[in-house]
Amino acid sequence: MEQAPPEYDGAPMLGEPPAIELGNTIYAMRGRPRDALRTALELVDWMRAMRPRLTVALTEDDLRAVGEDDPRMARELRDTVRALAGAAANGREADPDAVADAVAALNKLARRTPWWRELRVDPEPRVVVSCADRPVTLALTALADDAVRLFGGLSGAEVRACHGPGCVLYFVHGAPRREYCSAGCGNRARAARHYAKIRQAPDGATGSP
Repeated sequence: MEQAPPEYDGAPMLGEPPAIELGNTIYAMRGRPRDALRTALELVDWMRAMRPRLTVALTEDDLRAVGEDDPRMARELRDTVRALAGAAANGREADPDAVADAVAALNKLARRTPWWRELRVDPEPRVVVSCADRPVTLALTALADDAVRLFGGLSGAEVRACHGPGCVLYFVHGAPRREYCSAGCGNRARAARHYAKIRQAPDGATGSP
């Protein structure tokens, strides 16, 4: 599991695909919902923490150029990803009209900024992603592309909602019987079941561990 830099104090990062990590910028803290992308500064912090995993290489100058409209685009993309993740997790119970709206919104965001790959040979051969827009806008468009590939591929059917108490995060189901986004959520769920058994036990009984 990839970890966020130690100085990052925003949404949890669980080593999920970048689009799911974006979706998880809505999270719960002590039972209360939190939004990690309310301001331009919070978007910068999240992108800085995600920088090694983004398709677009962002410099500190690029991050300093984040504008007031960028968090709005990030939140729109995030909410669209969460809608599609929720639909994937619900399977056949998902609302077809809501899914169609989310798909249309995602496709619109994915074509927001045309981009292409270019070859560079100095100082060594490499591929860079270029566009005619600002790098941060390109990074968000590339995240929309990540979401298109995720939900349009085999992994899309493996998206699950965490079953941890009060958790609102999503993850890609990569192991049999996995129910939680992290070991921490699994531990909290087991502890909650244990205490529930104790409360329900007859007077004088301790309940089974």
